[in-house]
Amino acid sequence: MSDDPIRRFLRIRGVPDHVVDGGLDGLITAWETTAAAIAAGYDLSLDDYLNDLDTRQILEGVLASIPEPDGPLIARLRAADGRVRAATTPGRGCLWGAGASPGWTERRNWWYFVLPRNRGDELAEDLARAGFGEPA
Repeated sequence: MSDDPIRRFLRIRGVPDHVVDGGLDGLITAWETTAAAIAAGYDLSLDDYLNDLDTRQILEGVLASIPEPDGPLIARLRAADGRVRAATTPGRGCLWGAGASPGWTERRNWWYFVLPRNRGDELAEDLARAGFGEPA
């Protein structure tokens, strides 16, 4: 099943081979890991945070490319989304910048518009430098 529609989408999207190999389950597992890190207190940099948020954007693209996503996987995704929403607060706009991607909105692409409530020093400092928050 190495050429299923999800892996085909991921190849076209240009993600690394390990992401393609993991498929939808691997992406959801990665998002669950990110959700846990955000809930525990995100200790990495802004670049790392944006990379982790990109996983959720890729997931959104995957879901739009398949007719009927798997129920248990979607339940896991929704649970991870809930953990992220509970552990974040609205930011001051899109973390990728206003012109990052036309059509991204706080409603549809909410993950790019939120900041961890509990952030480590590195992320807090990066966010302050980028104009998105105050140092911890």
